[in-house]
Amino acid sequence: MFHYTRSQSGFSAALTVLRLIFVNTVRHVRKTHGNPLIGLIISITQTLILVAVFVFMYSILGVRGAAIRGDFILYIMSGIFLFLTHNKAVAAVSGSESATSPMMQHAPMNTAIAITSAALSSLYIQVLSVTVILFGYSLGWGTVHFQNMAGAFAMLLLAWASGAAIGMLFLAAKPWAPGLVGILQQLYTRANMFTSGKMFVANQTPAYMLAMFSWNPLFHTIDQARGFTFVNYNPHNSSIMYPVVFTLVCLTIGLLAEFFTRRRVSLSWGAR
Repeated sequence: MFHYTRSQSGFSAALTVLRLIFVNTVRHVRKTHGNPLIGLIISITQTLILVAVFVFMYSILGVRGAAIRGDFILYIMSGIFLFLTHNKAVAAVSGSESATSPMMQHAPMNTAIAITSAALSSLYIQVLSVTVILFGYSLGWGTVHFQNMAGAFAMLLLAWASGAAIGMLFLAAKPWAPGLVGILQQLYTRANMFTSGKMFVANQTPAYMLAMFSWNPLFHTIDQARGFTFVNYNPHNSSIMYPVVFTLVCLTIGLLAEFFTRRRVSLSWGAR
């Protein structure tokens, strides 16, 4: 077959990749709903429902005094925002197109572009949802105060990055055992409901219980985010470096495993 090849400079190739990432990110954003505004409203509604459930639960159990001294709703939202950002990044990356996807038949599309687009679309929706909710809350109940806005946002990005790195592991392993990997992914996301530390203050957690939560990078990012959010909270039982190292290690392993899987995966695997 005749085919046409065109040489590109490094700058031109980089622009082509960025354009593909942008177009594919838009496609991922519109995948949940044809109208992007409706998709944003759905994401905001999910967040508000979780916030309302936790406020109701704290009120029923009478443990509001165990929270950080300050804005109680902001304390709840600081955990919910990072929890949803992390879990949705895991789901978005693990569910992105693999090497056997029909989309990969269209050059110069590749799995790196698909993974990056899936991760960025998740981040875009979550950042936009957080911005709208905080703006609405500040209009209705007073100005939202952050001790360090940049630090709190950096922890949101770190929660997203760690979720994307873990999603890479699930994506690489899925072609080998799709049923088992799906179960493991559900177990991990469900376990985050308790092990992420969004329901309690890490400084008030007994030392013998910390081992149940300290393995989770989301636990560290949520606790550190609350340290950046509230002026009277200084996290002692968490670290910024742990989720950073955890993310880099998982991302490296995930990229190597995805490359190994991509070189061996076959369309016939899906028929098993």
